[in-house]
Formats: sequence, C-alpha cells, structure tokens
Amino acid sequence: MNKLILYIAGVFLFVGCANGQSSDKFAKLPQPKAGEAIATFGGGCFWSMSEALSELKGVNKVVSGYAGGNTKNPTYREVSSQSTNHAETVQVYYDPKKISYEKLVEGFFFAHDPTTLNRQGPDEGTDYRSIAFYRTPEEKNILLTAIKRVNESKHYNNPIVTQVVPFTAFYPAEAYHQGYYRTHGDNPYIESVSEPKVLKFRKAMAADLKPGF
Repeated sequence: MNKLILYIAGVFLFVGCANGQSSDKFAKLPQPKAGEAIATFGGGCFWSMSEALSELKGVNKVVSGYAGGNTKNPTYREVSSQSTNHAETVQVYYDPKKISYEKLVEGFFFAHDPTTLNRQGPDEGTDYRSIAFYRTPEEKNILLTAIKRVNESKHYNNPIVTQVVPFTAFYPAEAYHQGYYRTHGDNPYIESVSEPKVLKFRKAMAADLKPGF
C-alpha cells in the first residue's frame, strides 16, 4: 500500500516515502569496522525499525535497505510493487562487547508486530513481512528460541509468523530513506504510524537504550 493511509475520521491522507521523492540515489553500504558485527531484520516500514534499533546501547549504525528477494539493487518502487520479493529491511552494525545478538533479537520483536502476516498496521504486502536473517547456526537457534519464548510469554495475542531464513544479500535503500524518522518528524505518517511504534519500543527496552531516550 506504499504507506498510504486514509483516515475517514478527519479525512486525513498520509502519504509515505514512495511519493514526493525526487532522488533515486542509493546510500552507500558501509563495511563493518574491526570488532563490529552485523545483524539484518525486516519488520515493516524501515523508517521506524531503523530508529528503534539505533537507540539501543552498543548499536553503532543502522542502514535501511532491502533483503530476501531475487533482484540485485532493487529500487523502492520495485520493492513496493512486490515483484522482487524483497522486504523492507534494516542492517544493524553493532559492538558485540556492548550488546549481544540475543538483545538485538529481543529489540527486533518489540519494535514491530511479528504476528501479522505480510502486514504492519496500515502497510500491507510481502515487502512489509516480518523476517529475520541468520548468518550462523547459533543465530538461527537464538531466533527460534526467542520466538518460542515470546510465544510462551503471551506478550502478543497471536503466534509469531516471522520468517527465519539464511542471509544472502542486503541492498541499501535510497539515500533519502536513511535516518528518515529523525529528519521528517512532521511527516503525517511518521507522527501517526512510526512514532507510536518507537515509543512502544522505548517503553519495552528502556533499560537498554542509549542516554537521552
């Protein structure tokens, strides 16, 4: 739905990042620094997911992009058309001495609703699916264990539907998507959809946030 929401009450029209953008310049994909690890997650619109995970202590950088598909260097419009099978995804660069992969996974499951199939709130489609990529058997086990734990906790009313798949490739999104949450706080979509998700995340992960959040 390209982050398009029509609220009948008030007749507000919220237009997401597919509209009104003039640049298709892709962001550069940074190489991990010495001692830095990488994790890749998809949980709906990457504007809020990127912001949420970047607020965790030990996270150095988060890049918005696309993963899980079959086209090299897809554009946002191609991903939104659901013709490439990519999901909106974030790649997290973190210091494993300051934050564990387990803690990142915990944050991931609190940063979105992992129980809705191919949908996050008003955004519908396979590009908004909940998906987690593992790079090692240990990461796969951590993800599956976390899913079992969250399901058993009844934190969500419905069971988790997150795909757990091996990592293959990540393509950075267009430059204008990077850090979009902080630079477009007055965007109606950010105010009405992204911000409530980030505030919910902050409440759930309060003990693990950087100072200032």
